[in-house]
Amino acid sequence: MLNPSRFASRSLLRQWRSRSYATVASNIVNIVEVGPRDGLQNEKGVIPVSVKAELISRLGKAGVQTIEAGSFVSPKWVPQMAGTAEVLLQMERFPGVRYPVLVPNQKGLDAVAALLAAHPAATDEIAVFTAATDAFTRANLNVDTAESLERLAPVARAALDRGLRVRGYVSVAIACPYSGQVDYARVRHVAQALVDMGCYEVSLGDTVGVGTPTQVAEMLEEVKKSIAVGMLAGHFHDTYGTAVANVLTALEHGVRTIDASVGGLGGCPYSPGATGNVATEDVLYALQGSPYHVAGGAAGGTIDLAKMVDIGWWISEQLGRESTSRAGRAIRARRLREAEGKPSAKL
Repeated sequence: MLNPSRFASRSLLRQWRSRSYATVASNIVNIVEVGPRDGLQNEKGVIPVSVKAELISRLGKAGVQTIEAGSFVSPKWVPQMAGTAEVLLQMERFPGVRYPVLVPNQKGLDAVAALLAAHPAATDEIAVFTAATDAFTRANLNVDTAESLERLAPVARAALDRGLRVRGYVSVAIACPYSGQVDYARVRHVAQALVDMGCYEVSLGDTVGVGTPTQVAEMLEEVKKSIAVGMLAGHFHDTYGTAVANVLTALEHGVRTIDASVGGLGGCPYSPGATGNVATEDVLYALQGSPYHVAGGAAGGTIDLAKMVDIGWWISEQLGRESTSRAGRAIRARRLREAEGKPSAKL
């Protein structure tokens, strides 16, 4: 049985400050661009370091303020993430942009520490991950959820002691490919454990991509019983085409951070049949004219949709396919029609 309090490693004052800051009402939406990590980790072929570095550089130029740059996981298990240290050193950096990296365990954190010893500015944030079901956690990490949390607690503590920010992921927050519908109370307990070990934010993932807006709303309301909504992020895959609707539902329920992937890149090696993450372009398009403002670029700026469409097509071509972003495909088709002098609808 999970007991979130046993994972507490920071002072109650720090937790109170974090939660108080996170509850500030705002219509500013923060996008965490996960394309270079979650978007690429399920690719079949090996992706050159130069391509991954170029992807991150282009995203920074488009105004993205948080770009998950890679993962310090064993290349034996996720070969697409090999060379993350080299990526961090090769990519172009932009002022005010954060470049977090995923760290699965102490060995991964040790690799980050070794990199920082030689290059102190390489990154200032890590992400740790677990899942809401034992079945998925075993498939991913070969341990149950409680044991995964026990292993993560000292990693988070060591990272915080080094001055690194720590973000948490909870996979299969709606449904699990191995055990079916998830108990949302369990999602709450796992998320609470991550907060208690020092995570400033917890991303709740519909990893399978089967969630509906109703389910997302129910899950969030359950998790909000214990955690301030400002400490939560939404991470939605688009297997059944509901990802954008789920993003809008999360925003309606107070979430202000959304994970998204340029070109709709993604999938999960431990979730058979799951397709890519919600496309960043689709989120940007859906929020046009809404009460929400997507933060990006310089102060008061936003992420450039046109540039993101170009990036989505560029990286998709590098991978030998077309972008799966609906907005990206439509905008590109419109451009082609206009270039040919044909009429096209433009909103």
